Amino acid sequence: MKAALAELGTQSACFRIGDRAGRPCGTMCNSRCSSSERQRREPRFIHCMYVVGFMDLFGVSMIIPLLSHHVKSLGASPTMAGIVGSTYGVLQLFSSTIVGSWSDGVGRRYSLLTCLLLSAFGYALLGLSTSITLFVLARIPVGLFKHSLSICRALLSDLVSETERPVVMGHFNAASSVGFILGPVVGGYLAEHQGGFYTSSFVCAAIFLLNAGLVWMLPWSDHLTRTDANANSSRPHIPRTQKVTYSLDVWRQLSSVLLRIRTVATSDMWDVFLVRLLMAMAIMLYYSNFSLALEERFALRPQVAGYLISYSSTLGALAGCLVGPVTRLYGNDIAALLLHSTGLTCVLIFLYAAAPNIWQVVLTSTFFAISTTIGRTCITDLELRRGTPGASGTLLGAGQSVTAVGRVAAPLLSGLAQEVSPCGPPSLGVVLALAAILLLLLRIPKWESRGKMKSSKL
Repeated sequence: MKAALAELGTQSACFRIGDRAGRPCGTMCNSRCSSSERQRREPRFIHCMYVVGFMDLFGVSMIIPLLSHHVKSLGASPTMAGIVGSTYGVLQLFSSTIVGSWSDGVGRRYSLLTCLLLSAFGYALLGLSTSITLFVLARIPVGLFKHSLSICRALLSDLVSETERPVVMGHFNAASSVGFILGPVVGGYLAEHQGGFYTSSFVCAAIFLLNAGLVWMLPWSDHLTRTDANANSSRPHIPRTQKVTYSLDVWRQLSSVLLRIRTVATSDMWDVFLVRLLMAMAIMLYYSNFSLALEERFALRPQVAGYLISYSSTLGALAGCLVGPVTRLYGNDIAALLLHSTGLTCVLIFLYAAAPNIWQVVLTSTFFAISTTIGRTCITDLELRRGTPGASGTLLGAGQSVTAVGRVAAPLLSGLAQEVSPCGPPSLGVVLALAAILLLLLRIPKWESRGKMKSSKL
């Protein structure tokens, strides 16, 4: 009896010490206590990441529809407006991989806070842009550091197992998509008032500051920040008495980033990134002249086309919740699911290009939103599975850079194809999707053979 009371007293003291230190009790108690505490903390942490993703795209989508109109109001010509608009995409192209790799080295919390705060600064500066020069300067910090969603995805991939990852990623994409649907409504309402663009910019900056505050207050326990611990353990040990200069620390981080980028660049993942590029361009070509094509083909008003785009975006957000059941239906075979979703997307783009009436367009838009959402989640999960362990930020950043290449090339290809026919851009998208399907058919057997070899070695 005395031994039991002594053990109970030891456990209660351990709980008090853990609470006073602000750490989970698992750091000082037995493994059963630690696992139960983590099970309670991780779902709450993941749900907070959903909120971060929602608020991120909610704030961004308030600004995106107003950018081109604001640039023209500053006196920019159409050519100048196009050049200014491409600044963001070019900066994202070069910074995505670097910031993602940097997050692998310094930790998710520090990198996420940095990206949120600098993005808030960029949007606040956008609210002060009364000239084209200030507008371009405001887009620079956003283009360089607007990678908060990629870091959130990398953090979620660190927290969950490989089988749970598609479900969590699907829910995160769904929450983010809901923000992207609601944001334009609020931005459009604010734009109707005098100085609406500037008000929307400051509101967006405030949302990013709130997001940074939420990230700062999250329960970053030792378990949740194991990627930070891994990053610190990979660095050479430096005694406290040794004085380390700031330049030396910066050089160490830079060399670590370059090493991770080199590892990903020299890995045999060209096929996954090429599939991502082909499908990103195919989807962008589908949407490139959507409103104009509907107006020319079916005499549809732009307002009705906007409703159709909103309808498709809503279905895409809801489809994020279907990723889990569909993945379980396929037995967690992500490669096969990616192949089938890519094939369905190709068929739907073809049916849209050959649609004889508006109702077939509505039908294809319905399933197109579902197939693209599932395909986007699959290609992200496949990158993480085939990539180097511990480099999820670098892999996701490289994927975003590949998508940025498609974002730069798709408008040019769309303009050339539209010279031939209003159905030219989606028809070209069908060709690119067929190329992606052919590549998957050739490479999936090799992926499966490599997976079998790895499992046999284990």
